[in-house]
Amino acid sequence: MEFSELICISRAQAKFLRGPEAPWLLRTLCVTGRHLLLLPGPQDLWLLLLLRSVDSIEKRVADESGTITLRCKDLRVLQLDIEGVETTLDIACSIKALSSLESVITSFPFLYRPKGLRLGDPWHLHSPESYYNRVARETNAWRLSEVNEDFSLCSSYPRAVIVPRAVDDKALAAHFRQRGRFPVLSHIAPRGTVLLRSSQPLKGPQKRRCAEDELLLRAVLAGTLPRARGFVVDTRSAQAAKQARMTGGGTEAKAAYLGWKRLHWALERGRPLQESFMCLVEACGDLEQSTDCWLSQLEGCHWLAHMKEAQSTACLAAQGMEREGACILVHGAEGTDSALLMTSLAQLILDPLSWTMAGFQELVEWIQAGHPFQLHCAHSAFSHARPKHKAPTFLFFLDCMQLGRQFPLSLEFEEGLLLVLFEHTYTSPFGTFLCNSEKERCLCEVRSRTHSLWSGLNQPKEQRKLRNPLYVLNLLAMWPSVKLQSLRLWQGLFLRWTRPAEPPEVAWEKVWQIVTEREKTEGSQPAASASEPHP
Repeated sequence: MEFSELICISRAQAKFLRGPEAPWLLRTLCVTGRHLLLLPGPQDLWLLLLLRSVDSIEKRVADESGTITLRCKDLRVLQLDIEGVETTLDIACSIKALSSLESVITSFPFLYRPKGLRLGDPWHLHSPESYYNRVARETNAWRLSEVNEDFSLCSSYPRAVIVPRAVDDKALAAHFRQRGRFPVLSHIAPRGTVLLRSSQPLKGPQKRRCAEDELLLRAVLAGTLPRARGFVVDTRSAQAAKQARMTGGGTEAKAAYLGWKRLHWALERGRPLQESFMCLVEACGDLEQSTDCWLSQLEGCHWLAHMKEAQSTACLAAQGMEREGACILVHGAEGTDSALLMTSLAQLILDPLSWTMAGFQELVEWIQAGHPFQLHCAHSAFSHARPKHKAPTFLFFLDCMQLGRQFPLSLEFEEGLLLVLFEHTYTSPFGTFLCNSEKERCLCEVRSRTHSLWSGLNQPKEQRKLRNPLYVLNLLAMWPSVKLQSLRLWQGLFLRWTRPAEPPEVAWEKVWQIVTEREKTEGSQPAASASEPHP
């Protein structure tokens, strides 16, 4: 289908309002196959937004005019007042049709060609191969397996995974784990303890066992400290795990997995987390409510309470590795949401490298680890659709980055990097977050036909924008406070379109100016990253 067939009308005069504090602007509105454009004058073109960033569209008509309200995936709310009822309806119909197209290979990233980047440039993704090189310098207990080279063993895992050296490829029992996601290495601590992730075992009501799966977890303990022990952190309640067994799932039996102890720490996911997100965005968008009503709504959405539980579970896993010398296996049901959330947050606590620009890119292994971005981020907080798979898990992870607020000098990057990642997961001209797995990206030729977001962010000019000017190298673990009183609403995201810049933000800009002027005066280079040689 040609995009032109979906455009009922391509041009109209409109008054445009881009925020509650902004003035109305009279512009010529143009609808193209992928963008909504505003034309202020004959030589000046203002690109408003990608049509795929529209999450919901509302239209109202009265007399000889109409109003279109666009609620975007980045939480902006835009208003267009258009002369003519028929014109309003045609514009709304065109935007709705073009914003709901689902084809990956016809999306804008396959056409986007930014200056300074070339197709075929390295994607700056830290592959399992590069991480294995670091692991191999610390221990010989692990190996890089290419058993999934053709994605036949597990469609949501990358081509190569890191597994115990004592276990050969034939003993990797993908059939015993949901969707084939058998335990793989996520992080190794300096003292040799490891953090693994997987999906639930397919134990079922018959209480099935798998000798190969049991062997793998025994090999994990044997390859670490003498008499090491392990904890299986199940991110479901004990009752939910028991119910899962009735439908073919379950959890590890204590008698079958010697040396491993099971812990249940229930975390919200899926639809409840999405509803919490929607409730929070609704509360933050209501500018007329009283303080008491606002606080009541904030409490009622439970977003900060969910964050407290996630942070507490991550601290539990990190404490087991750091202070008790234990190995940790994290899984929920499918292993593509809460398991990735927990392993990432635990690694953030323990690994100083993950607090650098380069290290954080490596930490965001969600892309290669099979997090279904295409399914989970098809809609944001405003869509009336209620698909089963919609969930803001990756956004929730970004918001859990309270470390940056509690340890402002220890992260090499600023909040701006987190905001960029949020925006690009939902709508992006880059191909990084397209599809749901590496297999799908290979089938769509994403790496060869689109540009990587990391390639853009790793340009020196962009790096400087995102770097923390007050960053100081810190080699100690950062244990965050997980008390509810210590957690704060992410104002930079949830309130950025409804309020002016706060004094702390203005002060931060001033800090940047002072640091920049000092560097120019002294002729010095930017502060060294922890990933670079440090004097």
